[in-house]
Formats: sequence, C-alpha cells, structure tokens
Amino acid sequence: MALFVRRLTHLDVSLWCPDRGLIGASWLVDVELDGELGEDGMLFDFGEVKPWIKARLDGGADHTLLVPTEAPGVSVSECREGICVRTTTPYAMEVRGPRQAFTLLPWRRITPEAMAEHLSRQLMRQPPERVSSIELSLADESIDGAAYTYSHGLRRHAGNCQRIAHGHRSRLEIVQRGVRQPELERRYARWLDDTYLVDEHDLEQHQGEMLQCGYRSPQGLFHLRLPRERCHVLPGATTVERIAQWLAATVARDTGEDTAVRAYEGVDKGATARSPGERSR
Repeated sequence: MALFVRRLTHLDVSLWCPDRGLIGASWLVDVELDGELGEDGMLFDFGEVKPWIKARLDGGADHTLLVPTEAPGVSVSECREGICVRTTTPYAMEVRGPRQAFTLLPWRRITPEAMAEHLSRQLMRQPPERVSSIELSLADESIDGAAYTYSHGLRRHAGNCQRIAHGHRSRLEIVQRGVRQPELERRYARWLDDTYLVDEHDLEQHQGEMLQCGYRSPQGLFHLRLPRERCHVLPGATTVERIAQWLAATVARDTGEDTAVRAYEGVDKGATARSPGERSR
C-alpha cells in the first residue's frame, strides 16, 4: 500500500556546479511511502508524515552547500573553521565553515535525481513502523516568468540561514506604472542569476579580481572568497526584504521610473518593496 504527499516541503541549498560554479536551488519535495496497513487502517498518520520527514531534511542537507567532491577542480580539507572547500573550475572559490554547513557527496555532479535517491536512502536507515520503502522526488518550482538563483549567508540569523553559502531559486516581479514589466524581469533575473549577494559589512577584502567576506555567527566562523564579477554587494543584510528594497531602488535608478519589486526567497514566500515615488501612489 502506497501513501504519497505532494509538495510536502522544500529544500533551499547552494551547490557547486562544474559548469556554472556556485548556484542556489530551491527544490519542491514530493514523497511516496510503501508498506503494510496497521489495525488503524493507516500506513503512516498524515499528521506525522510531514514533521517526521521535514525534521530529518532540515537537520541534514537543507541550507547547506552541496559539494560534489569528485568534480574537476574540487578539493576538500580540514581547517580551523571545520571544512575548507576549494575550487578551480569554472572559477576559483574558497569556502570555510563548520562541518554542518556542508553536504559532501562523492559525485562528479549534483542533480535533483541523485539527491532524491540519496535522501531516500538516508530516511530508510530508521524508517517508521510498517514503512518498507520511502521515495523522494525533488523538482524545481514551475515558474511562469523570470527566475534566478542566488547564494548568500545571514550572519544575524538564529537558524541555518546563517550558513555563508546556502541559496535559493526565486521568481522576480517588477511593476512600473501599475503594470508588470516582463522584459525588465528577464533582464534583472539574468543579471542576478548564479551570483552571490553579500552584506557590505561582511566584506574582509575586495581588492583586485577577488572578493572575500566572512563573519562569526552562533554556529561558528565562516569565510568565502569569490571572483568579484560573481558578487553583488548590498548596503546591509541580504534578507529578502532588503533584496526587494535594493532591487526596487536599482531598477528605478537604471530606468528613471518609479518601481515596485516583489522578490521571493525560494518557494512561496517573499517581500515587496517600492522606490520612493512608487510608494507615494
């Protein structure tokens, strides 16, 4: 007997791609469980399925940097912060942080399919009573319009968002004169895609072609070094509220039009900000 739950939760991660470098991802999680019915007529109480699986995903891969340790140019070593990941292709990067901020996988490439199989095996190490198999599937959210991926870290966050290299795949909506602007949405999504958003207060070094940022947070000490061209520096914390505010001001400045921006943090949640002129309407 099979029990399935669609869009049970979602994973927000960053991953290293041999072709694109550091990218963010937000994957919807579907699950199917198989096994025998109990005397209560249930395989696994629906009220318990979501918290049981979500707790294990949240305590594992979610909000980590997924590292394919067999990918070209990737090396992993221990360091005083915990783990150091260095890359050489398609560009140089160095990330250092506590072990729990990384998911190390002995693969050449991270894919949603491989991650789903990996996470399914992990869940089956201690399955619920009467459950004989668990199959997860991971997929991008279907977005009708512009979307982009980004990575960041939130030093002041009490939860796992404080990890310096986690990310999201997000839709983007831009409104001017009360009308959505699809061409502007595509333009700024391309500009933001596969970039790292950094709080200017976390900058440690930004001379030459490389940018370095770092901070200490409750989980430990974090450092990240990336090519400057892969980064955007914001005048404050890279929360979705600040991202929306920064984008609204940037688009208004670039186009000369009052602008409203709706920015999302992964799936189903976000913030709206308006340039000063738009706000007054």
